[in-house]
Amino acid sequence: MGTKTIAFINLKGGVAKTTTTVGVAMTLAGAYGQKVLVIDLDPQTNCTTMLIGEDKWKELNGERGNDPNYTLFSLFNDALKETHDFDLEKTLQKGVGNVDEVKTLDLLPSSLDMIEIQDKLATAPQGPFCAKNPVDIIKRAIRSIKNDYDYILIDCPPNMGLITLNGLRIADGFIIPTIPDHLSTYGIPQIIDRVKKFAEVIGEPIPCLGIVVTKFRVQSNLHKSTKILLSKEKDAHMFTTVFSESNDIAAAAEYQHFSTLKEKWGNGKHYTSFERFTEEVIEAVENLG
Repeated sequence: MGTKTIAFINLKGGVAKTTTTVGVAMTLAGAYGQKVLVIDLDPQTNCTTMLIGEDKWKELNGERGNDPNYTLFSLFNDALKETHDFDLEKTLQKGVGNVDEVKTLDLLPSSLDMIEIQDKLATAPQGPFCAKNPVDIIKRAIRSIKNDYDYILIDCPPNMGLITLNGLRIADGFIIPTIPDHLSTYGIPQIIDRVKKFAEVIGEPIPCLGIVVTKFRVQSNLHKSTKILLSKEKDAHMFTTVFSESNDIAAAAEYQHFSTLKEKWGNGKHYTSFERFTEEVIEAVENLG
């Protein structure tokens, strides 16, 4: 397998989906020397601001002066309006991250404006011979750079709309980060079922690589019992690594300078967790063949 592409998704917000995506991306780049592209499809833009900071994001989003919008909003807006404003070279942010030892991580940033555009994508013009499928927008956009990367990680919105389907369209598999409680795990069967049906329509497999438990509280009987149930899920493997709830991980979401990944993730078990989980992700993808 050449470039490995993984989507991260959960229908519930606040489950550390973005932190997990960024943590794996940074570990792949910093600890394994892999060339990694993160595609932020979530209009909440948390992944983007974690990797480039709010000031740079505002600049790209056209909030300073009269500069064009250099985010993925421009790409999806082009599909709607049949314009040609998206500039891949200027939108692609190279060498992102706030950690000195992470040097091979790039980003395609998101925008809050994508919230308004998602429902309109179904009406996007399909072009001559209906060749422009609205779920192929990202696939067409990154065609020229995809093979420049060892891994592409996609932070998907907390829904199964067309923007999420764009991410799944290019994915070799997907991962579901979840807090082990009722609200966070409730939609997991729906995710697996919807992705399976989508894969059947496009004629390509999109396997669930696994479920990863996040924000685990060892003192919570609910968390412990739900974790046991997840380990017995027939349609999705549960990764061995478990991310404990931690103020250090929450603080790491802020864009501030760090010398090493160990320093960013709290110099202890949290870095070890990201390292161990990244090893599991690499193995899961390689097992796809």
